[in-house]
Amino acid sequence: MLITKLSFQVAHFVTPFNYDNLASIHAALNGLLPSDIRVREISPAVPEFHARFSAKSKVYHYKIYNDSIMDPFQHRYAYHSTYKLNTALMREAASYFVGKHDFSAFVNASHNDGVPDPVKTIFRFDIIEMGALLQLEVEGSGFLYRQVRNMVALLLQIGKEALPCDIVPMILASRDRRELAKYALAAPPHGLCLVTVKYNEEHLRLPSGCPNTSFGRHHTVSKCKLPFY
Repeated sequence: MLITKLSFQVAHFVTPFNYDNLASIHAALNGLLPSDIRVREISPAVPEFHARFSAKSKVYHYKIYNDSIMDPFQHRYAYHSTYKLNTALMREAASYFVGKHDFSAFVNASHNDGVPDPVKTIFRFDIIEMGALLQLEVEGSGFLYRQVRNMVALLLQIGKEALPCDIVPMILASRDRRELAKYALAAPPHGLCLVTVKYNEEHLRLPSGCPNTSFGRHHTVSKCKLPFY
């Protein structure tokens, strides 16, 4: 089994072939991929490793550009809110998500993501202010389909002072997606990014007798002298 790292995301695949060196398959993968996707690292893995199920936690960022005029360099990666958001209220509301909860009310009702257990643990939910750019950082043991975007949507309404902070535990307790739909719809997808996946260290150990991790080939300029014309 081999693990490939694409920036901050990880994939795994099983191959019937044995490799003495992973540099060739690394180069081949990047040669086949479109120019906006690159494999940064490839390494052998133990049979127990799974890119999804070996994860201990995941970190998502959601970016909001909070100004009357959108920064054109951010428009593809941040949601534009022209309302002046009350970040103090958003932080207070976000704190209600931290801990172990049933997030049934925050999953898209029409999608079966194959995860029957709606109980997830949120380790932290931070709101970082960088001028007009707000970065919402949430780390959890796992997430349901559209859970992060639904949580952000509710925080946006609270930030606009349209809803009180204590509506978060009320909606969590309802365990009903229809309850959330009364107040907010999922935030747009372009502000969301999966930043980090943290894995069980035991599953990351390298198998014995396997080739070394490949970080890509580095080309050097030949030192031969060329004639000048």
